[in-house]
Amino acid sequence: MPLSRFTVQNYRCFPDEQEVELGKITVVLGRNNSGKSALVRAPLVMSTGLLTGARRLDHSIQPLNLEWLGDDAPSFQDLVHGQRPHQRVTFTMDLVDREGGEKHFEVSLQDVDEWHAQVVERFSWSGQDESVDLRWRPDESSPWGAPQQYEVRQGDEVSVERLKFRGIAPGSHYVPDSSSLYSQARRSLIQGFDEIRYIGPFRKRPERVRRLPSGAPRTVGATGEDALDILANDAVRGQGKILRALNRVLAENILGWEAGITDHGIGMYSVHLTSVHDPSVQVSLGDAGTGVVQMLPLLVQRALDEVGPRPLFHDVLEIVEEPELHLHPSAHADVADLFLSAISRRRTRFLIETHSETFLLRIRRRIAEGKVDPDDISLYFVEHANGSASARRIGIDRLGNLDYWPSGVFTEDFEETRALAKAQSGRLASDDR
Repeated sequence: MPLSRFTVQNYRCFPDEQEVELGKITVVLGRNNSGKSALVRAPLVMSTGLLTGARRLDHSIQPLNLEWLGDDAPSFQDLVHGQRPHQRVTFTMDLVDREGGEKHFEVSLQDVDEWHAQVVERFSWSGQDESVDLRWRPDESSPWGAPQQYEVRQGDEVSVERLKFRGIAPGSHYVPDSSSLYSQARRSLIQGFDEIRYIGPFRKRPERVRRLPSGAPRTVGATGEDALDILANDAVRGQGKILRALNRVLAENILGWEAGITDHGIGMYSVHLTSVHDPSVQVSLGDAGTGVVQMLPLLVQRALDEVGPRPLFHDVLEIVEEPELHLHPSAHADVADLFLSAISRRRTRFLIETHSETFLLRIRRRIAEGKVDPDDISLYFVEHANGSASARRIGIDRLGNLDYWPSGVFTEDFEETRALAKAQSGRLASDDR
């Protein structure tokens, strides 16, 4: 039951509700500091409330376990537009099951400044002919950590109950009737929401020599930190399938090189690149160019997806920021093809934030060539003005044409060329005099 659509309101730089409909590839563009990153990270933020409800046993935890986002994780106030106390942030999520049935969830999280904590102010769910709506009714007899009082609407029935939430959904063992609709809603939301992967804009430069891991990571990690462990575990303990898949991907994207593993003994290993034209030319990954280092985690994840086990229960939504970072512009189109080829193989979709015009042009070209269905692509442009941001969807037809494009964006080459021609004309006229 993948996430098909989400909205945010009063979130980060978005005071008004913003809607994102997810395609197999969703591309978010915009100028620097416009709010692109905040928007693409929203599903990751939501997932911390679902994982909390599914795994943590500490029932006094906040609705969003933001610490799971790493050492530089935001506070709840950082998520609130204007960073003001006593405010709420609202998310909605639409999930679609295999038969095409849709379920709609809305969650509002209210900051309670005197508690230095948040509560679920509203939790609603609707699907087919069923609906549930829970609204918090503040009660002085219910301090932080205790079950809170909620008005519960199930169809035409209204009652008041004390409930305790695990993450952003009501905990089933605090619910009087585990077969109640809002218990079903909780299970549906937690079990159906995508597995969220996140790869940030700055991938970690690999260590020259690294200790063999005790096990095999399932993903490369937010900074690509586990990419080498995946390769080493595969080469030493596995059958080398991932490494062979990686080299197939490398052949399509970084021509002339293939990756290999060097076992240094005593549980230490390193990764190197070898020239396919001259095998005597071998470069440690620690000495490789920055662009290759930044690209490698993306390639390893694609190789892992190609030969690893398919997702059994959850679809995957992989959030990638600036996949083209530190790559020459000529390689940006190949990065786009990397993701386009990936959506045809697995139940994996991509939410990508990019600054690359070439990346977008390659997607448009593949649509015009008939190799990609325009319905599989969602494109958004984030604009920022007067302290707030908005996300506008841009339509793409079967010829790759766009129905909207903001003025002054991706016109730098034209403007620089025009200015160059003007300067050259002026210098020639001056010399003639």
